[in-house]
Amino acid sequence: MIKAFSLALAQLGERDILALLLKTILLTLLVFAVLGMGLYFAASWLFDYYGWGADGAADGALVGVLAALVTFFAGWLWFRVVAIAVLQVFGDEVVIAVERRHYPETISHARKVGFVRSLKMGIGSLLRALLLNLLALPVYIVLIPTAIGVPLAFLIVNALLLGRDLQDMVVARHSENISDRRWVLPFWGRFALGFVTAAIFLIPFANLLAPIIGASMATHLVHGRQSGDAGGHSHDWGIE
Repeated sequence: MIKAFSLALAQLGERDILALLLKTILLTLLVFAVLGMGLYFAASWLFDYYGWGADGAADGALVGVLAALVTFFAGWLWFRVVAIAVLQVFGDEVVIAVERRHYPETISHARKVGFVRSLKMGIGSLLRALLLNLLALPVYIVLIPTAIGVPLAFLIVNALLLGRDLQDMVVARHSENISDRRWVLPFWGRFALGFVTAAIFLIPFANLLAPIIGASMATHLVHGRQSGDAGGHSHDWGIE
């Protein structure tokens, strides 16, 4: 796992990776910008409909502040969900960049995932994240008094989600079946991958890099499992 993480960091400065990083960040921010606009117009309609504000008219400044606050907290809570969903659409580009540099022998056997399949994977990722986090919401609420309990529960839940999502980006290039046992990581390797990536998402500013780092690590781990070595013994990758 440490080796996969180091290799992922080392490749962040490459042009292809930087371009994809910028694309992912901009599209993720665009999603939240659209959300903010939607909230603004929805709040304005509610204020007007119920006659709130001065003379029964919506106060534009107040509505704007409320929409901005809700969007900010939504971004803080759901940035990971949206960023990974967006990355799923372009995840093939990360995997290709890593494979081209470290595993060129696999390129000829790989397949292009395609926009439609990537989009389906992105939507599936988004729905799984929303569902599992909603199911875990009572646990989050119960753990609020413990202070540390909520971040820990968040890490565990999202480690399970992220490990699968990131692994699937790689497997999809090499098998029609993303559950193909020849390619999938063992449970604890997948969980460790998700846990490290989820932890990066909790760090301000570093969370912008988390999707790319996670996808790069997943590529190294999956190929490391396939080769049984990949520059080191399999136990060096933390996948067994």
